[in-house]
Amino acid sequence: MMAPAIEARGEAVVRTENAAFMLRPTFAALAAAEEELGSLFSLAERAAGGQLKLTEMVALFWHCRHDVTPDISRNDFAEAVAAAGLAAATPALKSILAQILGAR
Repeated sequence: MMAPAIEARGEAVVRTENAAFMLRPTFAALAAAEEELGSLFSLAERAAGGQLKLTEMVALFWHCRHDVTPDISRNDFAEAVAAAGLAAATPALKSILAQILGAR
């Protein structure tokens, strides 16, 4: 069983049908996401405007995943998140975006 997310670390959990993935937006994780996605501030603005793409959200989650078994591919991860639906992903996205913007 997964330990609960530690809010002080900015951790969040995204739950899918068969798994729960711990997300931890460390500097390294966010820097990697920014390399792939461009400015995280622009990403947050797109999210606030309802313009965030599913692929962008999954990429952000992929870079922020923590303690994930190495046998899951990025494609399998993306499929699991997509299958779980936006309602399941939104709380984790909101938490990570709050960390990006510095809110607590």
